[in-house]
Formats: sequence, C-alpha cells, structure tokens
Amino acid sequence: MFYNTKDTQPRKGRGKNKQARIRPIIRRIVMVSTVLTVFLCVIYGIFYTGSTGKKAKPLTLTGEPEFTVNLLTPNPYSRPQMALEKVKGIVVHYTANPGSSAEQNRDYFEGLKDSHLTKASSHFIIGIDGEIIQCIPSTEMSYASNDRNVDTISIECCHPDADGKFTDATYASLVKLTTWLCGKFELTENDVIRHYDVTGKKCPLYFVEHEDAWEQFRNDVAGR
Repeated sequence: MFYNTKDTQPRKGRGKNKQARIRPIIRRIVMVSTVLTVFLCVIYGIFYTGSTGKKAKPLTLTGEPEFTVNLLTPNPYSRPQMALEKVKGIVVHYTANPGSSAEQNRDYFEGLKDSHLTKASSHFIIGIDGEIIQCIPSTEMSYASNDRNVDTISIECCHPDADGKFTDATYASLVKLTTWLCGKFELTENDVIRHYDVTGKKCPLYFVEHEDAWEQFRNDVAGR
C-alpha cells in the first residue's frame, strides 16, 4: 500500500501554521473589545447625571463630620418622637437671629417644652464658628419644614448679620454635613432644598436672594 505523503503531512502542517497565525489575532480582538467596553462603561457612568434628564447617582458617603450630640428632651413642642418616614431630602434653614450661637438656638428649642410658644426644632444646628449640634435623632421628625417634616432632615445655620450670609466656617461645615447626610441616605445634591422651596418663606435668606450662591453650594456638595 502506498501513501500519498504530499496530500497528508504537508496539509496537516499548514493547518497548524494557520491556527498559530489566527490565535494572536483573536487575542487582540478580545483585548480591544474588553478595553472598549470598560471605556464605554466609564463614560456612561460620568454622564449619567441629572443634567441629562436622568436621576443623578447618590453621592459617595464621606467621613462623618464632627458634631456634638445634645438631644432635646422629648416633648410635644420640639421633639415629639414621631418616627421619620424614609428620608427623601435635606432642608437648609437659617436661624433669622443674627449673632446667636448654635447652643443658644438649641436652648430655645429646648425651652419650648415649658413656654409652649410654638412648635419648632431642627435635627442639626451649625454655629458661626462651624460647630455642629445634633438636637434630634435622624430617625425622628423635627418641626422645621412644614409639609416636608415627615421625610426630610433639617439643618439650621447661624449667621452673624441680618443679610443671612454664613461665615466661611459655617459654610464649610454645612457642605460637609450635607454631603455626609446625602451619602448616609443615598441622596443626590438635587435632593437638597431650601425651606423656601417648600413654603416660599425667605429661608435661608441669603440663598434665596442669591440664587447663584445656592447653586454654588449644591455644586460644592456634589463636588465632594
């Protein structure tokens, strides 16, 4: 029996050579496809924000800001101990009491249990020097934002003058606290509002009369 070596061995060798040439090409195609996929995912993540009409991503939780916990005494006028619904927003206020300290405003809320003058309180108060006092647990409702009391965390800010402009220290603490709360409750800068946005009341005054300052604040929150 005779074997036609020209028809068998050389062909087998050519098949191996062809496969050897194809494998690097396939590897390159897979590598390029992987890199392109990762690139597109990154670009999608960057531009998937509220500016495109889609909901922005929740902000990253930053380091917890330093604050003093000095809770109000449970009472019907400033700390009713009513459970807060799911937190859907952060509301910024100003005290409308120029020159007063965070402690003084906290004491005012505390005194309502005896004076019964009104119902008022806030989860946090930021002082002129940037100090922060927590008055109410974030699981409970405060009397600060009218119809939004049931689903928001409130922040009162002290200010030195009647124009309501915050000091640099107050502003810095407000940005850090707001960013931390957004991270804690999976919110975005678009969920941060003013008391004014709830009722039309000019609170916080400076941020109402200076829309550019308000937008800059929300941008600063997003930037963290």
